[in-house]
Amino acid sequence: MIPAQISWERRRLAGVSGTVCDTPARRRQLEMSKVQTPVRRRRSLGIPFVLLTLFAIGSFSALADSFTSGFDGANKLYEQAKYADAAAVYEKLIQTGRASEALYFNWGNALFKSGKIGRAIAAYQEAQRIDPRDPDVRANLQFARNQVPGPTLPPDRLSRWLENLTLNEWTCLAAGSSWIWLCLLALLKWRRDLRAALKSFVVWLGWIAAALAVCLAMAFYSTQIVHHAIIVNPETTARQAPLDESQRAFTLNDGAELQILDQKDQWLQVKVDPRRIGWVRKVDALISPGT
Repeated sequence: MIPAQISWERRRLAGVSGTVCDTPARRRQLEMSKVQTPVRRRRSLGIPFVLLTLFAIGSFSALADSFTSGFDGANKLYEQAKYADAAAVYEKLIQTGRASEALYFNWGNALFKSGKIGRAIAAYQEAQRIDPRDPDVRANLQFARNQVPGPTLPPDRLSRWLENLTLNEWTCLAAGSSWIWLCLLALLKWRRDLRAALKSFVVWLGWIAAALAVCLAMAFYSTQIVHHAIIVNPETTARQAPLDESQRAFTLNDGAELQILDQKDQWLQVKVDPRRIGWVRKVDALISPGT
């Protein structure tokens, strides 16, 4: 029996078909999507352009209705405790390329209820990449990680702190503070009379820009340079060499998170800690999409 602590929310996708959004940001996005822009009449395009536009609008509306009905259908399957069927529908919706934080969140819940902890963790991680400060996503991700027995390599405290912002947000903060600092330096070069008033502020802003640049570098290294994998089989044997006949090194369970050190043919060299390094087959692991 799956513990009941993991929460389920019937989340709607913003901007699809007038559904209710569950945060102010989603409500604002939905309201903005309803604003209609005036269209100027152009005689040269005429009736063919109008017909083509109407056809495009009708096609888009039909796709949106189909997507929304599929999302609602998956939610109903979940409420009926048909978790595997719900997970399959959520996965098909994600494959359409219109994935969102809510869709990955619901998919992770369905996978978790189906007993697929590793795939649920991967789904929650995707939701967290889209909205890193969503408390429901963070709580369910941590809850799923707590269910993994045996050796695993969860993110450390620094990595969890860096995950509060997306890589794009760290980039904007670092670049913005650096540009402001450079502009102030140029201003002080031009207006020497302002040096006494702004000198301390410029020094502090320089330190802040440098700190943000370091955070950006660490976030980039953590998400783009260091490769990770998640075990998705109930039990996987890590071996000392990339061969089926090689001696067993240690055993990994569904949901174990690992650092990838090397790849060879159909094998991954993984690390849990300095004492546990071994090779697992690629079919037993799910490689992080960011790697």
